[in-house]
Amino acid sequence: MRRRDFILALGGAAAAWPPTARAQAEALPVVGFLNPGSPTEWAHLVAAFKDGLAERAYAEGRNVAIEYRWGGDRYDRLPEMAADLVRHHVAVIVTAGGPSTAFAAKAATSSIPIVFISGTDPVDSGLVSNLSRPDANLTGVYVLTTLLSAKRQELLHELVPAAAVVAMLINPSSAQSRFEVPEVQAAADKIGQRLRILTASTDAEIDAAFATLVEQRIAGLLVQGDVFFTSRRDQLVLMTTRHAVPTIFAWREFVTAGGLMSYGGSLQDGYRLGGTYTARILKGEKPGDLPVQQATKVELVINLKSARALGLTVPPALLARADEVIE
Repeated sequence: MRRRDFILALGGAAAAWPPTARAQAEALPVVGFLNPGSPTEWAHLVAAFKDGLAERAYAEGRNVAIEYRWGGDRYDRLPEMAADLVRHHVAVIVTAGGPSTAFAAKAATSSIPIVFISGTDPVDSGLVSNLSRPDANLTGVYVLTTLLSAKRQELLHELVPAAAVVAMLINPSSAQSRFEVPEVQAAADKIGQRLRILTASTDAEIDAAFATLVEQRIAGLLVQGDVFFTSRRDQLVLMTTRHAVPTIFAWREFVTAGGLMSYGGSLQDGYRLGGTYTARILKGEKPGDLPVQQATKVELVINLKSARALGLTVPPALLARADEVIE
């Protein structure tokens, strides 16, 4: 057979492939996106993740597909959802919402690359052994939040210096609680302030925690930067306003929704960086060769309208340090 005829024969054979075979040949790489929260509350962060993909020329539906797995605020669903992504043979698993999500993915596979986005130090939590050379199939982005818990306590004290007792609201099922509580307790001890730890992992428990705040006349509150509380942003902002409790949150999203003050890393920046790392892995880089990135952008955001509603005067020195002031 002449070379020209051979090539034409090959072309005819390809055209004769059944549609299913052609679809498989042309299939897009699939990214598994694992999050214990709900899609509505995280929509702007998913958009930031896609922006990171776009920086490396990837667009959902054009040259990459994304399989979403949302836990609906149930951490117990994470292992099965991670296993399901493995069964679907995704190219990369992206985990968000804290170290529990990353640990679920890590337990499900040792071969599929994992990109985590977490606010807890990944070395302290045992997720990776080294930031510069992470584990073979694991790398990601560390968004500063846990390390800033003590600073949030100091900022709350600066805002309400007369408060003898403040509280910290934590999710007892969150892995980061065991790192944050000692840091905040030490900061409170340093300035002679008493700290109450309140726990909540359901809507009813949030209501009960605020009932305790009112009953004990606690004058200030820190809310942990946990995914469960992020998914209950509007409820928490409403409760702090209704009961006139000066509150500092970890993320600016609470303040733009009407909360008083926040101090923490930028979630949007962290998700964007997670998108760029995912794209680099899709292009062939190995996760073990990609150092864990630290999202270094930290924001102090103050809502003056909320402060006035609470009858608070924000100290000028505190206002001067704010990255954003909402009038």
